[in-house]
Amino acid sequence: MTSISPAASPALPVLAEVVRSGFIEGHHRGSLVVLAADGRVEYALGDPAAPVFPRSSNKPMQAAAILRAGLDLSGERLALAAASHSGEDFHLDLVRTMLAEHGLKPDDLQTPPDLPLDPVEAEAYLAAGRVREPLTMNCSGKHAAMLAVCVQNGWDTSTYLDPAHPLQQLVGQVVAEAAGEPVAAVGTDGCGAPLMAIGLVGLARAFRTFVLAEPGTAERRVADAMRAHPEFVAGTRRPDTWLMREVPGTLSKMGAEAVQAVALPDGRAMAFKIDDGSTRALGPVLARALDMLGVDAPVVSRIGRAPLLGGAAEVGRIRAAF
Repeated sequence: MTSISPAASPALPVLAEVVRSGFIEGHHRGSLVVLAADGRVEYALGDPAAPVFPRSSNKPMQAAAILRAGLDLSGERLALAAASHSGEDFHLDLVRTMLAEHGLKPDDLQTPPDLPLDPVEAEAYLAAGRVREPLTMNCSGKHAAMLAVCVQNGWDTSTYLDPAHPLQQLVGQVVAEAAGEPVAAVGTDGCGAPLMAIGLVGLARAFRTFVLAEPGTAERRVADAMRAHPEFVAGTRRPDTWLMREVPGTLSKMGAEAVQAVALPDGRAMAFKIDDGSTRALGPVLARALDMLGVDAPVVSRIGRAPLLGGAAEVGRIRAAF
């Protein structure tokens, strides 16, 4: 695997400032790219060509690979295959259903035991006396779909996360094709699945590819399912859901370590990564990038709001710095 050292790169620009009581107490650096409708780079900060692990922002490509491998998913099931779900009851119920439809059980999932991703759901889950489970991990919908396509094709389900597995080889091909660049490195994601590194320009290009793909293609089917059922992609209290629900035609997917990619239906797209992985700065940076894309909707300010508290009162905020 290729070793990529951030220390070898110049200091990245500040994307967000942490302002408490009128005093700037911290910064979040990173890289960002905005693509025009014709696909050219319209604006860039930092080093958006450098490879990053997009984490769950790669999930639309993984879902497209599952379709290409022959699993006929649609609607909520396809949206959940591309999801980082919140662990709400409707998410977990559908994961169980998807597994059962192919003779599988939650025990077949190789996701690590986890709590619901949404803090409200996690509190309720613990208050009910429940413990961490593979089913509850936010990637269980993707893993259920991966297992299902393995069953359908007669592929080994015990090794479905091996980078050499036929499914994961296909995922790598789909990622490279959509991004328009080769995969720079392969690692292991938090859920245990292989993770393909590409540049932020490639990530934005991939999302643009999905929204502009011909109807009926795997890429367009994934984009359409995610946009039609955004609550299954994220959850009822998540920015990806709000954005896809309130700005029709938008495709949006965040990833761990503060990665975000968005494409509008006309081909405008953006992607960024906050270098220190702090998701607290994700909303303000995303809102500013949406402004740059020309998105004029109340949801933008809602996404961008990131207050800082002092003694339970609001005393500052995290704000975009570009």
